[in-house]
Amino acid sequence: MIGSLSLIEIAVSLMIVIGSAFALIGSWGLVRLPTLMERLHGPTKATTLGLGGMLIGSVLFFQLRNGTWSGHELLITLFLFITAPISANLIAKVHLHRIRIAGVQEEQGPAGPPPPTHGASNWATYEAPNPSSPSYTSEN
Repeated sequence: MIGSLSLIEIAVSLMIVIGSAFALIGSWGLVRLPTLMERLHGPTKATTLGLGGMLIGSVLFFQLRNGTWSGHELLITLFLFITAPISANLIAKVHLHRIRIAGVQEEQGPAGPPPPTHGASNWATYEAPNPSSPSYTSEN
């Protein structure tokens, strides 16, 4: 019965359903996309938003229903939004280094190969180690 539902219950339910939908879509992208670089987008974007939505729904529930703040969900959301993009960036850089150094090739997915860089601009990941730098060793 919609008449007996309060605005609080509707808001919490909406946040949980939207968060669950994002998490499901992100998980589906992780499983279905063919290459590592394409698979990174599912968990780092959609699943992060999904889990954030569910956690915000939990915060709303405890605050509006019980009158207590739950700092645990806020801290989890904060750390999730900070660490997910950083870990995805590091995974992508390792993958690009692996392709450049070892020559490992994977099957091209629907997105195709990455576009070439223009002119003298280059990503830091594509630059070769500089033998004159102090941290350069023969193992590089």
